[in-house]
Amino acid sequence: MTAPVSGTPEGAAPAEACAPSAVRAAAPPEAQAGAAVAAAAVPASPTGPPGPTAPAAPADPAAGAAPAAARQRTGGAVWAALAVVYVVWGSTYLGIRIVVETMPPFLSAAARFVTAGLLLAGLVAWRQGPAALRATPRQLASAALVGLLLLVGGNGLVVLAETSVPSGLTALLIAVVPVWVVLLRTATGDRPRRATFGGVLLGLAGLLVLTAPGLSGTMKLGGLATVVAATLMWSAGSFWSARIPMPANPFAASAYEMAAGGLGCLVMGLVRGEQHGLDPAAVSGRSWAALAYLVVFGSLVAFTAYAWLLHTAPLSLVATYAYVNPVVAVLLGWLVLDEPVSASILLGGAVVVAGVCVVVSTERRR
Repeated sequence: MTAPVSGTPEGAAPAEACAPSAVRAAAPPEAQAGAAVAAAAVPASPTGPPGPTAPAAPADPAAGAAPAAARQRTGGAVWAALAVVYVVWGSTYLGIRIVVETMPPFLSAAARFVTAGLLLAGLVAWRQGPAALRATPRQLASAALVGLLLLVGGNGLVVLAETSVPSGLTALLIAVVPVWVVLLRTATGDRPRRATFGGVLLGLAGLLVLTAPGLSGTMKLGGLATVVAATLMWSAGSFWSARIPMPANPFAASAYEMAAGGLGCLVMGLVRGEQHGLDPAAVSGRSWAALAYLVVFGSLVAFTAYAWLLHTAPLSLVATYAYVNPVVAVLLGWLVLDEPVSASILLGGAVVVAGVCVVVSTERRR
């Protein structure tokens, strides 16, 4: 769904702040809570990135900027971490679909992000000390705003939509987020490359094919519209998070975003009345397993692998997840849940991925 970026704090490495917003905005829902913060900001007192022999280990809040030369490494550890990002983030759409089989959408999202936020905050305090969690009231408010935009308006709407929209189609629709980010930048005075606008047109054409009545099968138009609304909220969160003050420690910022987003989802769930008739004993074992998978692997393990890659591997290589994740999502939805894959979905998805490829490839050279 997870990507937004924080402003460059004092002490942040300039090389990390240069990662283009369109590249970061392509992160999936589970990554939105913090992966982009790591893309733009490095802890003010870095002690070095996680060891390359364990790129997918639990998050290391002490991770910092690697030397410039190290960013060109493409050894086995880099490919292992990239595989984690490909598979785990590509599978989060499937995980969400399984969760909402027997769990209410917003309450399950609340449980996921509050739990992940608390785990990440505890890990930050353990590895760096409680001082690493310090933030000014303005930074906390900014992190809360980003969390609400991304995890309530973005992820929450995706979870709601997946009660009626297949996970693979959802992933293809979400892939258009970098296109909206480019349009937002243009509306505020930025001037992307001409080739970028070509990618935008391709992405919008693919979006039209995927959402046109009758072309995507029997999906309800309301569900498709909900996913598109989620992409707009994601894009707004991704765009504005680069322009407001965020906590200097990217992992602490992620924890605050997850906590705020999780509480926001809780409020939405209660307002919708999702608590009425909720019986935890009636929740299936596979829904519980999928929820645990999203917390541990989607929000923590893959996030850590992605953050490590940003400090270690060439950005052009890291950015390839933007094209691979939707393909993985469609394949898993078809294999595991027997989701239909029509010719129009394949065509629209291919056009969207091609448009995103153009946008990301041109933006990362800025």
